[in-house]
Amino acid sequence: MSQTTPPSDAPLAGRFSVSPGAAARIVEIISQQEEPDGLALRVAVLAGGCNGFQYQFKLDTDRADDDIVIEQDGATVLVDPVSLDLLEGAQLQFVDKLMGAHFTVANPNAASSCGCGTSFSLA
Repeated sequence: MSQTTPPSDAPLAGRFSVSPGAAARIVEIISQQEEPDGLALRVAVLAGGCNGFQYQFKLDTDRADDDIVIEQDGATVLVDPVSLDLLEGAQLQFVDKLMGAHFTVANPNAASSCGCGTSFSLA
């Protein structure tokens, strides 16, 4: 079951979501930490990377008043409002392939992305 807690005036439709596979991996990663209480995965979009923007994934206990909190299958994901604008309609996914395992974002707003999957540009 997924639940998103947006700021009071933000609509839910078309917002950022978390796949079940990504949620399972987040739960697994957090459970392996020395102090897992209050940890969440923060997903942010920063300026930089090969294509103009890059995704950042990090464990975080700090929550801002305007953070969007997404709860999916026991996992908690935090997104700041500025990043959320660039993640509109996107989904956090976890990919486990022969070449490696990593979080990725399926972002319909990205006009192009680099081979590593952490950098993108907008149309």
